[in-house]
Amino acid sequence: MPPHDTRPSTAPVTTPVADTTADAHQGLGSAEAARRLAIDGPNALPGSAPRSAAALLWDVLTEPMLLMLLAAGGIYLALGDRGEALFLLSFVFVVIGITLAQEHKTQRALESLRDLSAPRALVMRDGQEQRIAGQDVVRGDLLILHEGDRIAADAQLIQGQLEVDESLLTGEAVPVTKLPAAQADQATAAAAAASTAPPQSKPAPSGCNAAHTVASVGALFASTVVTRGVGLARVCATASHTAVGRLGADLATTAEPASALQQGSRTLVRRLGAIAVVLASAQVVLGWWWNGGALLDSLLSGIALAMAILPEEIPVILTVFLALGAWRISQQKVLTRRVTAVETLGAITVLAVDKTGTLTMNRMAVAELATANERFTPEDAHHLPETFHLLTEFAMLATPGDPFDPMEKAIQHFGHQWLAGTEHVHDGYESEFEYALSGDILAMTRVFASDEPDTHLLATKGAPEAVADLCHLGAAQRETIRRQVESMAERGLRVLGVARGHWRGPALTPDQSPPWPQSQHDFDFEFLGLLALADPPRPEVPAALAQCRRAGVRVVMMTGDHPATARAIAQQVGLSARPEVLTGAELEALDDAALTARLRHVDLCARLTPAHKLRLVQLLRASGEVVAMTGDGVNDAPALKAADVGIAMGERGTDVAREAAALVLLDDSFARIVAAIRQGRRIDDNLRKAIRFTFAVHLPIIALALIPTLLQWPALLLPVHIVLLQLLIDPTCAVVLEAEPEAPGLMERAPRAVGDSPFALAALGYAVVQGLGIAVLLLWGHAWFNAQGASAAQSRGVVFITLVLSVMLLILAQRNVARPALWSVRSPTPWLWRITAAMLLMLAAVTGLPWLRGLMGLALPGTVGMVTVAALLALCLAWLELVRLLGQHLGLVRR
Repeated sequence: MPPHDTRPSTAPVTTPVADTTADAHQGLGSAEAARRLAIDGPNALPGSAPRSAAALLWDVLTEPMLLMLLAAGGIYLALGDRGEALFLLSFVFVVIGITLAQEHKTQRALESLRDLSAPRALVMRDGQEQRIAGQDVVRGDLLILHEGDRIAADAQLIQGQLEVDESLLTGEAVPVTKLPAAQADQATAAAAAASTAPPQSKPAPSGCNAAHTVASVGALFASTVVTRGVGLARVCATASHTAVGRLGADLATTAEPASALQQGSRTLVRRLGAIAVVLASAQVVLGWWWNGGALLDSLLSGIALAMAILPEEIPVILTVFLALGAWRISQQKVLTRRVTAVETLGAITVLAVDKTGTLTMNRMAVAELATANERFTPEDAHHLPETFHLLTEFAMLATPGDPFDPMEKAIQHFGHQWLAGTEHVHDGYESEFEYALSGDILAMTRVFASDEPDTHLLATKGAPEAVADLCHLGAAQRETIRRQVESMAERGLRVLGVARGHWRGPALTPDQSPPWPQSQHDFDFEFLGLLALADPPRPEVPAALAQCRRAGVRVVMMTGDHPATARAIAQQVGLSARPEVLTGAELEALDDAALTARLRHVDLCARLTPAHKLRLVQLLRASGEVVAMTGDGVNDAPALKAADVGIAMGERGTDVAREAAALVLLDDSFARIVAAIRQGRRIDDNLRKAIRFTFAVHLPIIALALIPTLLQWPALLLPVHIVLLQLLIDPTCAVVLEAEPEAPGLMERAPRAVGDSPFALAALGYAVVQGLGIAVLLLWGHAWFNAQGASAAQSRGVVFITLVLSVMLLILAQRNVARPALWSVRSPTPWLWRITAAMLLMLAAVTGLPWLRGLMGLALPGTVGMVTVAALLALCLAWLELVRLLGQHLGLVRR
């Protein structure tokens, strides 16, 4: 056998990959796990419990609107109007009940999202691998750990070898190598023997009490991240008994920062609150000093004006819409990890997607093998020709024995299927050293010991051009390989090159490690051939991509695959009609300005590294695009964070990717992304409807509370009237308009502009004009009806009835600004009928019950009064239609 055919050593392996089927590692039984969970409690950090009812009640009691209600009730008592006082104060409990119900609904939605997004762990239970919620992990559980996993509890590594990012605890960014305790003892003993001084450290402690030193490299800590390797670890501490749990509850109670929309709304509410205080104070002074009224009556008038101005619905709208929106999106199998991402979905203009697993099924299978002269396809074959044994053998050796990547799983499965019973299968052998895939060399090499002293076997796989470069092939051989790769890639296959080599190191003692070369280029390799894998496109992708095009969302493929493979898959799914492909090598040769210009004309990017993806995302955002990006690996985390909306894969994605992302696809389907964008647009539409309605409905209330004082008229609106109106306005904003179905043509229009805020002057101006027109008509109607000899109570009754029915008109007017208000009656929703019934029931009670009518200072309007109400409503409807047509003409609102 030639020297380069040196086989792997048959010596016992010291660091085997975790064998989760071994009898010694069956894990806990289900009954024992349940018993320990009952004793120790959930594996959750302190501070993660939902807010208590008492905390919610305190927040409600300190709301400005409720405080004003209490003040008004106190003034009525001081005036001796006990009926009015008790009636008003009784609404305190109604408002508390409504607010608590809304808070409870919101909290339930958020809790359901927290349950979905809770970290999960792969454990051995009853001798079987099971994926369970992280909070169900107990002491004694066996954790199966892979690259990208976040460790669920403090544990001790018992098999395998890991590299772990412990920066959360130590602040050190460099991953720490973890070995089982026995190997850690050997390493410590070897280090002490090599030292001329006596060893100063104590023997390595065991369990979770091990110090965080070299002597405790088998100790694993909760919330740290596996960056490399596969291992099996036994849990020894959970919840607050872990290292991170002892640091305090702050890590578990980090508050989510407010979004731009929430910050803008808070600023607006604070400003309107200040205006309310100033105007209400002025109203009190005017009513008392200028009009010569009683001080307490003037205070009531001022409180009514402040209640009319203060838009306390705005914070409720944002909280409820974003929370329930995230819950609705979760029904599409898309988990929202950051609720604030919901508002960004409607503005996405570019969707950057990986190929494997997003556009394709992520069901890799080896489809073809090729050498310089022969090719093999497994479809109709019964055995693997000898020519391809070495190619398959070294492809397996270049792949971890328990791989995480679907492509590597396919290679191991193929090798075990076609080489079973031959000398070419080397299960259980672990590499001595590995060279990982990098941006400089798109290939990975694993180094093994062999039977010959100081001789090491090399197994390499990676991008064909990278492997050919490592083999130092001539131009003719490279051209042959290039043509083979192009032929395979054009059929949508993912192609890898495979090589082998050997390296003789210096003579060493058994305790010494070889001085490994710095780069894979320092070895000599022999090119063995090509291995191609097939991953068919997902059947739902073409239709979803067509929806994206109609919606004005550009889809850009960012993949590490060969350009021809990317082009073939893009053609199969209809991603882009532009055949040009931008490669990672071309990207590196361009400066930012040139690359930005190139990106305007390219939809396919291939042979990319994670660093390339990060740069592309940053440039797209810098050019004004709103970017959503998909990813699944540890190295994708920076790009996911950099995107406006990072989207992680739930099935194949790593914990690190999921935590860096704003959304998680629970089934990795591209169609789910489109469904989330659709829901995001619907939520944005309904949010705008609710905000328009809020401002439109407050304007007539403010005018009816303020103008009578300026004109020295009797008060038209008292605090009790405003409270009754709030019972209609609040559920309309938070429930009725939130439940509106999506508008027709929702996914046929362009994404909204990033700066298109619902609090922008144009959007609010439309609502203000609606409300001002109704206010003018109501004031004019009052003046006219009063001039006909009506009493103040009758006139107030006409105004109040018209105002309540105008609220219904405003609801209809906001539902679809593309059609007249009454057109919306043709497509009612259950909640619209309910709010209409509540409105009519309230009017019937207020006008039909004499004691209630007298309590509110109203009188039956009579025939003339009802005719006036009908005329005013017709004028209000005509005004809303005029504003709608003018708004459409000027482009102030959209559907």
